[in-house]
This record gives sequence, C-alpha cells and structure tokens, in this order.
Amino acid sequence: MRLRSLITIFALAAITATFAAPNRTEGETASGISAQALKAKTDYCKTCHGLNGQGFRGSFPMPRLAGQQPEYIANQLQAFIERRRTNPVMFNVAHVLDPPMVKALSEYFRDLNPKPLGGAPRELVTDGKKIYEEGVSSTNVPPCASCHGPEAKGTDAFPRLAGQLHDYISRKLSDWDRERGQKKDQPDNSAIMQPIAHDLTAAQIKAVAAYVSQLE
Repeated sequence: MRLRSLITIFALAAITATFAAPNRTEGETASGISAQALKAKTDYCKTCHGLNGQGFRGSFPMPRLAGQQPEYIANQLQAFIERRRTNPVMFNVAHVLDPPMVKALSEYFRDLNPKPLGGAPRELVTDGKKIYEEGVSSTNVPPCASCHGPEAKGTDAFPRLAGQLHDYISRKLSDWDRERGQKKDQPDNSAIMQPIAHDLTAAQIKAVAAYVSQLE
C-alpha cells in the first residue's frame, strides 16, 4: 500500500511539473512574450530568412536561422544593436527588440529543422571535410570541429554551421574584418574567428562552406 501511494505521488508530481506554467498567462511563451507578438515578429523574420528559417537566396544570400544555437542568435542580435557587427538592414531590425523578445526568437528558431537548401559545388566537399576535421597545419588553422562540433551543430555561443548556405558562409568569412568586431574595445566570442578567417584562402573558404552546407 505504501509503495502504491509513493508511485501515485511521483506520478502527480511529474504531471504537475510538465503542465505547470508559473506566472504565465494563456497565450504567452516561456519568455513572457505573447504568442501573437512572437508570431508577428517571426513572420517578419521569415520574409528574408525563409518560411522555415532555412535561409533564402535573393539579391544576397540570407542565412539559415533554423536549428541555430539560441545563445549565438542572442549574441549576434545584441552585436547588431550595439553596432559591433555591420549590417544596415539588421541594425534597424534589431534595435527595436527587447531582451524577452530576443530570447523568444532565439528559442523559436532553435526548434526548426528544415532540409538544407544545398547548391554547393559537390567537388569541393571532400577538401572541405578535411579542413573542417583536421584544420590547415601549414597556417596553424585549427579544425573547425574543435569549436563547432563534429556534426557542425555548434554549442552555446559557437554557431551551428550545418545546413548553412554555402554562399553566405563564403561571404561572411571573406568579409570578416569589415563586418565583425567593429568595436575593438568590446571583443566578443566572434573575435576567435578573426585570425582563422584571415588565414584561410578563398579556395579553402569555399571548400569548407560547401562541406558544412550539405550537413543536416
């Protein structure tokens, strides 16, 4: 009888933990943002980043946000807000976001998982895989996997690269100094990439971009 009572108590506790939402009204997300407000914002994001956050190729390649590490998205939005990362469009988009909305957006896109758009030259994938896994010893470029993980899915502040548009990655790595770290007295996690991007050749950049773009 005692065992049955304990089982009942634990079962009720598990159900309560699953469904409880303290201090949250109906229609609110875990970040305290209304579902309606979040939908309005994500619908706006999707006009550039694709209906499932998979990225989009228009006049310029727009990055995949789907499956991205929440901490990384939050950090980059803050970098746009503080003008530490250069992008005129994102300056205007990001500066109106408050911390709860930044958190809600980061968590929303993390949970999307569409197929990669692909399109990278297949003949570059093998060389890109080698650089990703082993680095380039002649120029002291470390393996990409050492920060971004063996499956390129990132962790915490290190971004997911798997499924990212290859042309977007190529542009960002090639233009790193002109877009990132604009406030030298306020370095962030992306400062790690500055010497790496600088030491990669254009061919190596294209190869790595091709490799990670086809990962799921």
